[in-house]
Amino acid sequence: MAVMICGAATSEPIFHFDVKGGPYAVGLKVVEQYDRSRVYRGAVDALGKPYADERARPLQTLIWYPAKASNAKPMIVKDYVDLLPSETDFSHPRMGPGWAEFMEGMKPTLSSPMRAIAKAPAAAGRFPVVIYAPSLNAMSWENADLCEFLASHGYVVIATPDFGARTRSMGVDDLPGAEAEAADVEFLIGYAQSLDDTDMSKLAVAGFSWGGMANLLAAARDDRIRAMAELDTSFRYYPGLVKDASYVHPDQMTIPMLYMSHGEESDEDWARRTRPSQIGPSVLNAWTHGDLVYVNMRAFIHGEFSSMFQRSENFWKFFPQTHIADYTREDGAIGYGWVARYVLAFLDDYLKGDAAAATFLTNPPAANGAPAHFISVNYRKAKGVVPTLDRLRAEAGRQGFDDLSKIYADLKKEAPDFKPDATAMSDWADELKAAGRYPEAIDVLKLIAEINPSTPRIYISIGDAYLAVGDKKLAIANYKLQLEKTPDNLVAQDKLKTISN
Repeated sequence: MAVMICGAATSEPIFHFDVKGGPYAVGLKVVEQYDRSRVYRGAVDALGKPYADERARPLQTLIWYPAKASNAKPMIVKDYVDLLPSETDFSHPRMGPGWAEFMEGMKPTLSSPMRAIAKAPAAAGRFPVVIYAPSLNAMSWENADLCEFLASHGYVVIATPDFGARTRSMGVDDLPGAEAEAADVEFLIGYAQSLDDTDMSKLAVAGFSWGGMANLLAAARDDRIRAMAELDTSFRYYPGLVKDASYVHPDQMTIPMLYMSHGEESDEDWARRTRPSQIGPSVLNAWTHGDLVYVNMRAFIHGEFSSMFQRSENFWKFFPQTHIADYTREDGAIGYGWVARYVLAFLDDYLKGDAAAATFLTNPPAANGAPAHFISVNYRKAKGVVPTLDRLRAEAGRQGFDDLSKIYADLKKEAPDFKPDATAMSDWADELKAAGRYPEAIDVLKLIAEINPSTPRIYISIGDAYLAVGDKKLAIANYKLQLEKTPDNLVAQDKLKTISN
């Protein structure tokens, strides 16, 4: 079939995704829910009248899942497009004016078949979870082909649309908007835990473009995220925003990441369009404590990482000016298939421990059957482990609490500025005491005193722990040590009087 692009007929095929699926059929459920911890609508409507409907943040949630085999008719592209009007307003669905051009471009593909079957019966079992974060202002199903593909291989994939903190759209320099999408990711993680078919010990995030910024912010706050699969995501291009999110420390993050980029830009092009939000340290260069699989789709332009964008004729209007060398639209469809294969291999490796998937990731692309010149891969293994309180606790469990001071000293050699939070350490000691593990609690309290001798009442706490195990001599010694540090400490004075009577 010939289609028209910029007034010229071409025989280039409309997008197709022919990569063989996995052993499962695919189901799709759409859930209209709210995050009632956040306000989305203003107190008044567009006419200045009090807003009468729900004001909480609406999250139209799509769930792709492994399903039982069925003879039911699969969805078509139009079924996804029909979700647009109710994305952020469940009570009064309506299509925003900004979607008209996109809709026009989608017309030739609306009847194209997809894999998913609406509300199909779920397959038995629990499956790893992938939270998908869309690109800037995009619909949740921008990569429905990828999401369906993963579900066919035994993943539950969950997504919501990308939109601003209080508006349907946001700009690329909008850190509050990225924070809002990151909070959506965290909300979906909590929601996934309520589902019957999810294995929350195997949780990853995936995203395209701006969605990757949200994933990075979420992963910095939520250690339930075990892996990140990122499609040309924006933290590479807007490191200034990462720097502004002061709690994000890529050099300290330890989870594995797949990063897939489009054809490289020249330094001159980059310098010509650089803004303050694009100036900052490189997240990928700093990602040394987590495995990094860097895949460059050498023929791709940015938008080709979305299967629905590739389906839109509007996307291809400027094809001759934006594409690389003599690569064609057909190459875009073929390349998207390899994007899906690499995402699946990455998730199978790091969430399922699949040895064949690990080999796929480290193979030269040609050994996997990829077309020549399409793809380059760089696999960088993590170096060392970032010293953290969790690691200190883990090493204490492995080596024994008697060596806690030495364990801490060894971690300091790796990171001289490592100093665990005193309050968190005290909480650790309290956990041990509550479990009746007083000797271990004493070792933790002694380390607190070693790290920061001025911690308030630390020697009283050590004395109390010794007293609990019947060692009055060491209890008295620590109460006296507290008085040496704080001579007017009435609590230490009173404990010494009590223990002497």
